[in-house]
Amino acid sequence: MRKVELAERPGWRATAQQEGFAFHTLDGERYWDERGYYQFSQAQVERDLQAPTEALHAMCLDAVDRIVDSEALMTRLAIPAAFFDLVRHSWLARQPHLYGRFDFSYDGHGPAKLIEANYDTPTSLYEAAAFQLIWLEEQIQRGVLPAHASQFNTLAEDLIQAFAAQQGQGTFYFSTISGSVEDRGTTDFLRKMAAHAGIPTRHIDLEDIGLNGEGRFVDLEGQPIQRLFKLHAWEHIFHEAFGKAIPGCDTQFIEPPWKALISNKGILPLLWEWHPGHPNLLPAFIDDNPSRPVPKGWVRKPYFSREGANVDIRTGEGQRVFEDGPYNDAPYILQGFAPLPRFADSYTLIGSWVVGDTAAGIGIREDDSLITKDSSRFLPHVVLD
Repeated sequence: MRKVELAERPGWRATAQQEGFAFHTLDGERYWDERGYYQFSQAQVERDLQAPTEALHAMCLDAVDRIVDSEALMTRLAIPAAFFDLVRHSWLARQPHLYGRFDFSYDGHGPAKLIEANYDTPTSLYEAAAFQLIWLEEQIQRGVLPAHASQFNTLAEDLIQAFAAQQGQGTFYFSTISGSVEDRGTTDFLRKMAAHAGIPTRHIDLEDIGLNGEGRFVDLEGQPIQRLFKLHAWEHIFHEAFGKAIPGCDTQFIEPPWKALISNKGILPLLWEWHPGHPNLLPAFIDDNPSRPVPKGWVRKPYFSREGANVDIRTGEGQRVFEDGPYNDAPYILQGFAPLPRFADSYTLIGSWVVGDTAAGIGIREDDSLITKDSSRFLPHVVLD
């Protein structure tokens, strides 16, 4: 694994706009960054990323199977008691799921370490599945990369197959909170993949979803929403007014309620408890005293923080790195500190994607800080021996 610097493609911004990548620049700062790329060997991808991703995914599914049988474990994961049955039944019915992302600290040497699992509403999907592939193809055409260069990236085709396996009656709705360009970019890409699988789709803002007198979720025309992909986290839904209607409705949700058990960081201590010393896991425990300073060599995280918010790092040397945020009303964990590798002046995080039950590709984020945030840059990668 190494980082290679190179010149940007002429006119790449126009290509991004043409392809619908409207969030390539955020608040005047580059989000997509092709002034460099990361190069991996095929062995690194297969041994250190693909295989651990599928092993960790299997471990997470096994964890869900254990948790749904225990009200104590559901409580430990901060699932409201009113939704225990919803989560349990969604798992026992094997309600289908679509995708997720593991975030790894990995420098090309030794095992990748799991930082967290984003298994309910992960973004950075379009740029991983589509735009970095466009970059690769153009760089090969331009002679910048050799013809045999490839990527660990089957995301688009795997998503199409996953949607094809979910054929059903009626329109498949895709929803986000209105106004988020990045979220809409994610759901618009997923809609395209569903359309390739022959599924009729529509977008609906979350705020526009209604509830009729029969307890069914409906669109603005009063038509029942039979299938809904919602880019809105279950931990929010559980505490929102319309969440109370979900146990009695007949809508199929993607992701299903059981994904709430994997997407919160409370599962990390359970994985460590059940698989102590696993080479891809970091020590993790419930933090019973989150008001105390973080011990050296540990990281404090809220169960439900996103994009690095409220993460508090104390390095082995005692340096504190903290990102403020709104997630201060939930339980916390302490996780062993596995510093992100530094390439030049940036710290690098690898997001490893799962579609269905299969490892499907990676996306790479860079930041000037040890904490990866929503503003962190996205860089392409190449597999080349």
